[in-house]
Amino acid sequence: MHPATRRQALGDILRRTAIRLPNKLAVHCGDTRWTYAELDALVTRLAAGLARLGIGHGDRVAVLARNSHGFAALRFALARLGAVLVPINFMLKADEVAYILRHAGTKTLATDSGLAELARAAATLDTQVAQFIWLPSEDPSQPVAGMASFDKLAACPDALPEPPLQSTDLAQIVYTSGTESSPKGAMLTHDAVLWQYVSCCINAEVAERDVALHALPLYHCAQLDVFFGPAIYIGSENHITSKPTPDNLLPMMAAHGITSFFAPPTVWIALLRSPLLDQTDLSKLAKGYYGASIMPVEVLKELARRLPQVRLWNLYGQTEIAPLATLLGPDDQLRKPGSAGRAVLNVETRVVDDQMRDVAVGEVGEIVHRSPHLMLGYFHDDERTRAAFEGDWFHSGDLGTIDDEGYVSVVDRKKDMIKSGGENVASREVEEMIYRLPQVSEVAVIGLPDPKWVEAVTAVVVVKAGQELAEIDVITHCEAHMAKFKAPKRVIFADQLPKNPSGKLLKRELRQLHVSA
Repeated sequence: MHPATRRQALGDILRRTAIRLPNKLAVHCGDTRWTYAELDALVTRLAAGLARLGIGHGDRVAVLARNSHGFAALRFALARLGAVLVPINFMLKADEVAYILRHAGTKTLATDSGLAELARAAATLDTQVAQFIWLPSEDPSQPVAGMASFDKLAACPDALPEPPLQSTDLAQIVYTSGTESSPKGAMLTHDAVLWQYVSCCINAEVAERDVALHALPLYHCAQLDVFFGPAIYIGSENHITSKPTPDNLLPMMAAHGITSFFAPPTVWIALLRSPLLDQTDLSKLAKGYYGASIMPVEVLKELARRLPQVRLWNLYGQTEIAPLATLLGPDDQLRKPGSAGRAVLNVETRVVDDQMRDVAVGEVGEIVHRSPHLMLGYFHDDERTRAAFEGDWFHSGDLGTIDDEGYVSVVDRKKDMIKSGGENVASREVEEMIYRLPQVSEVAVIGLPDPKWVEAVTAVVVVKAGQELAEIDVITHCEAHMAKFKAPKRVIFADQLPKNPSGKLLKRELRQLHVSA
């Protein structure tokens, strides 16, 4: 039997939904509205246009763009062509973007008008980027000179040859911050992402009847692959925006009868604090999702009081598992506050000690997973891949506990990751940047509870004897050289940092010391 007859790939799911629901609204963004039939036909033409540019099976194509219909269509066109998507966080600085471009070996970079300058600046920093693709934005914009236009590519008359595509082929490389200074590229296949879509549809109840609003960045695997991708797979109606602010979100929810919405706790908190909330008809909003960090219990209670018709889900996972691993459903939000829930349909999760033995109820151990969602490994990084899969389980790097009902709670991050405003911040990366200041003797970067950011990046700094350093100096230095979300929101000066007898920094003790300061 020919392998293509059994193929299940990302490019196939859009075509199948278009056959089932040809006239249903698939994507709305700005002034653009596409039915599933229109989106499917456009994606085929766009894939043919990309092929004419020389992009083929296995080629890595980076995308540095805000949410748009162009981003959405390009995602499926690359999949249909058998090319590999490399989404990049648009809040990074040029040298940070350039690292990803170099490491992934991308020769093509897609961007929009607002990020074109950053894209070009990054591409000049010793990368292989040889061509650019301009993507349309939510707001009307003109193509950028010297870039291949999305509109012209999507008008390509060529027939798209059937690519030699297998379900186990690489679909995307998503870069994730680690404790190391350099990010890692998680290699995800078509079938890994699609098995994850199945878990989302079953456990997170992504459904055909949903009218979903996609407002968090599509470069992030949560919005792209827990919500947008499964919604296309199942046949939901999708509204896309690049502006996750209350002044934009609340009117959109009312105007389009949004029933399903995902955001990190910081955005939900902003909605609750907006004077528009009580003036907005949110009677259709039925499903609310959050992730990236735990929702404070008082905020959960406020959401239940002010939006009583909204059922809430907490989603936990990471890029390497495409990304959903466990889920806390609506019935458990107040019964199990702070919990990450239980493993979803296609995931097996344990909490283990250093010898890979299951810990007792309530004891702290590392959270590990087995799942067809999981990545193949880290791109061009065999050493870190071997470490991640030691003992034939994937090591999340998160420390947690498990209760007598099998509910997992994350208590700490083995890799000292801070999740601020829904973004991952590697503490060591920020520490390395602060150490560039000549006045700094020692520094430890931790996350502290914050009403806006949930976790605020906080630097505890020991200044060299005889030197002077102000909080603003540290923050300004970091903001000048790295993405603003990584820079400390607060700087605490100390005479010394707590350490154990071996000299190891005790970050947990540091957090406890300053959590109420």
